[in-house]
Amino acid sequence: MLKQKKNTDKVGVIMGSQSDWDTMKMTVKVLDKLSVPYEVNIVSAHRTPERLYNYAKSAKNKNIKVIIAGAGGAAHLPGMIASLTHIPVFGVPILSKALSGMDSLLSIVQMPSGIPVGTLAIGDSGACNAGIMAAQILALNNKNIERKVKNYRLKQTKSVNEEPEI
Repeated sequence: MLKQKKNTDKVGVIMGSQSDWDTMKMTVKVLDKLSVPYEVNIVSAHRTPERLYNYAKSAKNKNIKVIIAGAGGAAHLPGMIASLTHIPVFGVPILSKALSGMDSLLSIVQMPSGIPVGTLAIGDSGACNAGIMAAQILALNNKNIERKVKNYRLKQTKSVNEEPEI
């Protein structure tokens, strides 16, 4: 995990349970690749409500500028965090066995007016894109991160062939 200086702007990566790590590690890989400072915590909306409350209320004092919350099933974590802080929150629906993540997606995306949660795709793609979006937000005030995001996108563009390999 990335070492960071004190008082550095960072991303908070949270998930509802240990089983969500398989997806949320994609977020962390992107943040590492882009040299974006972050912290990772398990914060369950249903099983650790006091931890959730304390996390949301202390995030600003820890210089967290964006929160990425991965959750499956009922997926209340992103919305509950968003209701307790003014920090932007991205929700990553975790792929579930029961409904293939559709339950998570619908729970995260269907927020009441006034409590926004930026909702990403189900699973690994959503986790990856959440990391990139968080980096883009931090890049608004950090030239080093901005350069890394631009290079990441340029490398991605260059990796696409103009013609198929036959």
